[in-house]
Amino acid sequence: MSEINSPAPDRPLSRERILAEAMVLADRGGLEALSMRKLAEALGVKAMSLYNHIANKDDLIDSLIDRVVSEIELPRLDSDWQTAMRRRAISAYAVLLRHPWAALVLMSRLNVGPAMLRYVDATLGCLVEAGFSSEMADHGWNAIDSHIYGFTLQALNFPLNPADYPVVAKSFVDHIPADQYPYLNQLTYQVIEGRYDGLHSFEFGLDLILDGLENLRVQNCDDGHCA
Repeated sequence: MSEINSPAPDRPLSRERILAEAMVLADRGGLEALSMRKLAEALGVKAMSLYNHIANKDDLIDSLIDRVVSEIELPRLDSDWQTAMRRRAISAYAVLLRHPWAALVLMSRLNVGPAMLRYVDATLGCLVEAGFSSEMADHGWNAIDSHIYGFTLQALNFPLNPADYPVVAKSFVDHIPADQYPYLNQLTYQVIEGRYDGLHSFEFGLDLILDGLENLRVQNCDDGHCA
């Protein structure tokens, strides 16, 4: 009689395993899909066992956000500041698109996890070492992040598919008569006729901000306040 193999033991529950599964649930269905009960079901455990590793729902969300932030490329202090901050911004935008629930959470909660602290410190360091004052560095990176968050939320929530822009523009053009709205009418016809795709560029706005900050940095140095 052949020996019957016993089933492999379940993977032990750990904080790392809980957070990995929670990220999957949040990415798939948003934070509304992330209850402790649903998380426990996905892990095949009792809900109460989660609390041996996670303090509460707030701890879970804060830890997930810190994991999201850890995926963003940190600006390097030994490179050109504009290049470093541009790479940081493009990386952050890509990461937030991968985790569609995260942008609003980042904007609405205080986050002091280790990845977040490294992220903010490296960002400030990049700008301060380039010649910005601490205050101007703080204003600068918040201006960049406002662009990142706003563009991300628009990309995630815009009600139209880019491929549908010409058809939608044609359906609305009668509501935009040229004698009342000449510039909007002109732009709408450019989209309808395929002369303009209507797509907005994340990097266009980002470069405007970076160029503006560089002008401030040069002015600050010319005034004798740059190391």
